[in-house]
Amino acid sequence: MTRAQYILLAAGGSAALLAGAYGFEYIGGMAPCQLCWWQRYPHMVAVVIGLLALILMGRTLPYLGALAALTTAGIALFHTGVERAWWEGLASCSAGSIAGVSMQDLLNPAANVAAPVRCDAVAWEMAGLSMASWNGIASLVLVALWLLAASKRR
Repeated sequence: MTRAQYILLAAGGSAALLAGAYGFEYIGGMAPCQLCWWQRYPHMVAVVIGLLALILMGRTLPYLGALAALTTAGIALFHTGVERAWWEGLASCSAGSIAGVSMQDLLNPAANVAAPVRCDAVAWEMAGLSMASWNGIASLVLVALWLLAASKRR
């Protein structure tokens, strides 16, 4: 395979994972927790890096793409550990948050205040693995694709 093909696969993989996450959110009605959001940002960066890497030659951009994919894999691993109670999560994420809710709404029993999305609760599973776990696995595959792209001259 060529450098461009590896870059297209890697950046396209990040775009596909983002599309899936937004699909779960907007079509499936599953609101993301804070750690879910954090996993999306490196994928966004990887897509931009991929577009630049198709235009500009060199190994720096594919290495940066690999770093972006590795970052999201690390966040996904942390999130998986929080979901499985292997370690504690962030206090604001695992305890729920009322950020953005007015004091008046908090004190009003008739107000419709959405429940906070918790990072330590598995919202969706397939084959015993959560969405965060699958994102971590897929992101590690993307790291390998980025590194293969960096190893190619053309």
